[in-house]
Amino acid sequence: MTTAQAAAQAAVHTAAQAAQQQAAQGPGFLSPTGVEIAFLLVGLVTLGAAVVTVTTRQLVHAALWLVVALGGLAVEYLLLTAEFIAWVQVLIYVGSVVVLLLFGLMLTKAPIGRSPDTDSANRPVALAVALAAAAALVWVVVDAFRTTWIDLDGAVQGSTEVTGSILFRHWVLPFEALSVLLLAALVGAIVLSRKKKEGER
Repeated sequence: MTTAQAAAQAAVHTAAQAAQQQAAQGPGFLSPTGVEIAFLLVGLVTLGAAVVTVTTRQLVHAALWLVVALGGLAVEYLLLTAEFIAWVQVLIYVGSVVVLLLFGLMLTKAPIGRSPDTDSANRPVALAVALAAAAALVWVVVDAFRTTWIDLDGAVQGSTEVTGSILFRHWVLPFEALSVLLLAALVGAIVLSRKKKEGER
């Protein structure tokens, strides 16, 4: 074996080792995967649906765009491999809250088309409050999970068994409070509809 052949084999071996190390490290920050790209696109669609929900002047359209926004959040949970939270999002929020909202709109005989009453002169104040709340939420989440790392090779953290155990052991009271809130909204919608019917009579 000549010196040139030995040098060529050494170079090939070094390149193979470098490729193996890079593959073991995974994609870098500037090389997003397909899941990350899909997460970003779905997030943009969800953000757009949320903005349309609070800016439209048609109540029914606002409820339907809310379905799109909540469904987008469910897809985001799926992309984060949190299947249980995604199905809870679909069943409770998309399947219950929005249906209850539409039910209340129908009982109170809300206008179907454009309604000038739905416009408000407090949009700058609402925008400032929304930006402040978003900034506070982002700061709290980043500060809470800044040094938190998930061990993908360790014990399962987001399975249905683990999440259900935590939910019904430590979060029973908020879970039941949400159900009482939905019941109160339903009763309120029925009371408002009965008052309007009695007024028409």
